[in-house]
Amino acid sequence: MYFSKHNIFSKIKDSENFFIVNLLTGNADIVNPAHAVLINNVKNNEPIQNDGFINELLGKGYLADKNEEEKLYRSKYLDFIDSRYDDEIQLFFVPNYSCNFACSYCYQDEYAPAKGSLNNDIIDSFFAYIQKEFAGKRKYITVFGGEPLLNSPKQKELISYLIEQSNTFKIDVCFVTNGYTLVDYIEILKQGSIREIQITLDGTADVHNTRRFLKGGAATFDKIVEGVDACIANKLTVNLRMVIDKENITNLPESARFAIEKGWTASGYFKTQIGRNYELHHCQSAANKLFSRISLYENIYALTQRHPHILEFYKPAYSISKFLSENGTLPEPLFDSCPACKTEWAFDYTGHIYPCTATVGKADESLGTFYPESKLNKQLSDAWDMRDVVSISACMDCNLQLACGGGCGSAAKNINGSVCSTDCRPISELLELGFSAYFEKPIEIEIYTK
Repeated sequence: MYFSKHNIFSKIKDSENFFIVNLLTGNADIVNPAHAVLINNVKNNEPIQNDGFINELLGKGYLADKNEEEKLYRSKYLDFIDSRYDDEIQLFFVPNYSCNFACSYCYQDEYAPAKGSLNNDIIDSFFAYIQKEFAGKRKYITVFGGEPLLNSPKQKELISYLIEQSNTFKIDVCFVTNGYTLVDYIEILKQGSIREIQITLDGTADVHNTRRFLKGGAATFDKIVEGVDACIANKLTVNLRMVIDKENITNLPESARFAIEKGWTASGYFKTQIGRNYELHHCQSAANKLFSRISLYENIYALTQRHPHILEFYKPAYSISKFLSENGTLPEPLFDSCPACKTEWAFDYTGHIYPCTATVGKADESLGTFYPESKLNKQLSDAWDMRDVVSISACMDCNLQLACGGGCGSAAKNINGSVCSTDCRPISELLELGFSAYFEKPIEIEIYTK
């Protein structure tokens, strides 16, 4: 017997207690300091005189037979592959890369402008391609940009036609928009089966308007808020995204209060996410303004301790901690966290196909075309398709692999030059925060009132 290679064992933040998690066996426990000493002794191959405790470790898979553990790993891996085959596919479609905003941290600003423009023939070719290549698969479309909802008669005609075609093939559609022209698009959007509309709001008016402004510098906050209100009033689900760095994180409590006072958080048509401003391919923000993955969530943890009402607006995942607290069980092992060429593909109006939303628009990342002809570089797409913790050698001996899943393939390629390399996540540190926030001293949400 040996201390399982899949154990994640660490001290809970701001507590004397520890946690131990094993995603392969699906067990998680909080342990007191005395038991933590015993676990450390077992981990270090030191004998302990406590048969009952040893049997408990064996029963939960924290102590394991190597051969049996390898068999379980192979079985769970095959289950994961089978399950992914049946997963819904997200198909990104970019109708244009142009935008009416000049955001301070835009990563697309360095992309060379693509020639040509969208037309109905390209839209028809897109639908013909996905109906053939993803026949029988559950799928939905996410319309992305640039800014896909530019306020022009031609753009409205094209978006209307795209929605019309999605209705024909009974495919749900999502939109990722800066939200500035949403009010003008409400009637068009209501014609489709709209799953959600992702809108970015980077804080309250004074903060947001210094980060996300029109070309020319004009403010955008008020019109975006009108758009959110209009979506909720028309039963169109809003996924409000706040992109955070060191310039705006202290505005999170006020942003939460604003959303609560607006009544957004009480609506069944409203949800939120936090985006970390980071270097993807290129980012205008100075590096000293950016958080690392863990420093962002350390700051959010500290803010929620002082301002519990934030949790009514946004509840951090802290890796698998939120899932465990809400479901009472662990998620299945994550053998792969990169959806590219598996459950995610991206297409743009130039007719090109890309692995995912993080690569779309980069000429050197194109996998082929759906227009004017259909062709796919199978060797390139297979490199993305085969990427998981089993194929990444650096993941195989990592105890965090089944919570991390190897990270983002695009980020790994940018950093290491290879898709089949690691983009490591600070899993232990996130769990230290999450066990503290959701188990050790759960915070009562402070309902904010004026």
